[in-house]
Amino acid sequence: MEKPAYKPYALPAGGWGSARSVGNILRREGVLGSVPIALTRHNKVDGYQCNSCAWVKPASPLPFEYCENGVKAVAWELTAHRCTPDFFAEHTVTELLGWDDYHLEQTGRLTHPLRYDAKTDKYVPVSWGHALEDIAAELRAVEDRRQTVFYSSGRLSNEASYLYGLFARMYGNNNLPDSSNMCHETTSVALPASIGQAVGSVSLDDFAKSDCIMFFGQNPGSNAPRMLHPLQEASRRGVPIITYNPLRERGLERFLNPQSPTEMLTGKATRISSQYHQVKAGGDLAALAGICKSVLDQHDAAKAAGGKAVLDEPFIAGHTHGFETFAEWLRTQDWDELERRSGLHRADMEATARVYARSHAVIGVYGMGLTQHQAGVETVQMLVNLLLMRGNLGRSGAGICPIRGHSNVQGQRTMGITENPDLFPLDRLGQQFGFEPPREAGTNTVEACEAVLRGDVRAFFMLGGNFVRAIPEHSLMEPAWRKLHLTVNVITKLNRSALLPGEISYILPVIGRLEIDETAAGQQCLSMEDTSGCVHGNRGLRRPASPHLIGEIRLICELAERVLDPNPRVRWADYRTDYAEIRREIGETLPETFWDYERRMWEPGGFQRDLPVKRREWRTKTGRANFVTPTGLDEDADMPEIGHDVLRLMTLRSNDQFNTTVYGYDDRFRGIKNTRKVVLMNRSDIDRLGLKVGQAVTLRTAADDGVDRHLSGMLVVAYDIPIGCIGGYYPECNVLMPLWHYAYGSKVPAAKTIPVTVHLEDERVLEPQLELAAG
Repeated sequence: MEKPAYKPYALPAGGWGSARSVGNILRREGVLGSVPIALTRHNKVDGYQCNSCAWVKPASPLPFEYCENGVKAVAWELTAHRCTPDFFAEHTVTELLGWDDYHLEQTGRLTHPLRYDAKTDKYVPVSWGHALEDIAAELRAVEDRRQTVFYSSGRLSNEASYLYGLFARMYGNNNLPDSSNMCHETTSVALPASIGQAVGSVSLDDFAKSDCIMFFGQNPGSNAPRMLHPLQEASRRGVPIITYNPLRERGLERFLNPQSPTEMLTGKATRISSQYHQVKAGGDLAALAGICKSVLDQHDAAKAAGGKAVLDEPFIAGHTHGFETFAEWLRTQDWDELERRSGLHRADMEATARVYARSHAVIGVYGMGLTQHQAGVETVQMLVNLLLMRGNLGRSGAGICPIRGHSNVQGQRTMGITENPDLFPLDRLGQQFGFEPPREAGTNTVEACEAVLRGDVRAFFMLGGNFVRAIPEHSLMEPAWRKLHLTVNVITKLNRSALLPGEISYILPVIGRLEIDETAAGQQCLSMEDTSGCVHGNRGLRRPASPHLIGEIRLICELAERVLDPNPRVRWADYRTDYAEIRREIGETLPETFWDYERRMWEPGGFQRDLPVKRREWRTKTGRANFVTPTGLDEDADMPEIGHDVLRLMTLRSNDQFNTTVYGYDDRFRGIKNTRKVVLMNRSDIDRLGLKVGQAVTLRTAADDGVDRHLSGMLVVAYDIPIGCIGGYYPECNVLMPLWHYAYGSKVPAAKTIPVTVHLEDERVLEPQLELAAG
């Protein structure tokens, strides 16, 4: 690999940089000729839903309804490379553990089911029948069914998710952690308490009607690039777009539409954010409190002068609860303290409040910059408080908009993938299928990890994803993982989790979303739910990567038949043959939403889940939308005060990755080339700590629990980031995150503020190790 380098990137998001990046991955995956054909059906009504993020699939799609990240995800799945049994015959698991994430997945699509052979330290091919019989025997042998965990990735379809949850509950537990536990579980806790629904209230049409859009801790340029199109349109209409984010992310600064010939030829980009405030990592709660305080101050001043109210008083009186307590709390907040905790000036927060106060329809957009903090639940609720102050819920062009990551992570929860028995109609499910569902709460991701460390997990079944790489506490979790009795990895490409086998370990490769899933009844279709709560059909279009692959639904059904006692009401054989039968069952379990499922999922734009907030119906304990007064301003209570030693590490994704999937070693927007082992630091912190740009340093977690968490070989990059804050890439930096450092109420790992110290490695690396381009 070439030497790591850093050169600030001056171009907008999109444009020729996006086109070149797409061309590079198409060539690298050997699909330069085939993927462009597949992309004609990308996010189309009768095509497939993007297998990357969960951004909205529009009713009237663009001719090219995809983005740079979407193309990378398609190329990744349809790659020409194959990882066959011959590959595993040549490499031991111990050797492969030394490979990085990128090179593991670059081996290509897995082609055969495999079983770990401890004697040779290699994976060897096995028949599907033998694999499923063995796994079933092990699952049946688990005496305490609570010792089995059923994890799933956010890419799983609605149909597979529904059957997987049914299987787990008929097996005997609610141990159904999923990728939502690592990101937007905070949303699922915060929003029901505030507004009575666990998902956002904004549709794609609302962006065209909004007169103000506010962003908190979300980066569409890297995480949901198709979102830049409605933002570009809003900016051109003169809509103020106000951003709060520690880093200046290019997609929220400027965008040049790569699908516009005129823009590509002229190079004329669109300004996105009209205000950009670089809040301190962990400072959003204080910043939002400051904005709310300023809005209230404006209202009080207007009322005192006999002017027009700034707050929506009729809405507050008729639809909300708890406003007076919240308002009194705001009035007691000290501006000096708000400035200190947010890292912003009072004038910044007041500038936002002024624009907000004169806008009629405001959308509040947020991502993991809010959810992955210890006080993440209260921070999301503070954003809801701000919207409630002026009635910006249940109004056209307004609402709360959490941006989901995985393409169907929201659909999974709708289908019952949850450890919380109160979030799915278990009474109805039990009556429908003639069994008594377990009522004991299962384990979420953090609790599953805690159980593994205690030795209380015997079997761990992973339906997709790269669980061990995605979680915190690697130094403790990886050795503990090797002590599990049974680990099953249902994946499409090799990843690190599969290389940490338990006593018995299997790799079961399956058909991808873009591939044709054909049964005795013909080609089958699937469905997913996007971030706006719309459900869409999905039709694969390519032959499977190997004739030895099977679909996830067939895998679940055949395993369930081997594990569970026969039940005439559960027609596993019918489900694996005709997926419409699964949708009929879903419609019976969830009739309020999934009536006429088979037809409606092919409607342009999909069909909308019921969103009571849109009609100002509040399904909360009070029957109203609730102003939630926070317990304080600490977003991360165990975070030591910033000093000469402790810094706040926030983990980041590059624009060349999707969650744990790394497409390459360049982060174009941040100017990083040929490496992911960098730490982004403010120049003042570099000088204050006596460091030099390009030096190799070790990061150590500042914690007093006796665990040594460190990450070496990190190259220092001077970057525009708030003083006291540093940035490093996920999942590499997960080794620094304690398992106990999570959001109160949701247990989402608090990855956006990890307390660390920075140390020079030794005197031999005092000279710069990173190439710096002039300018």
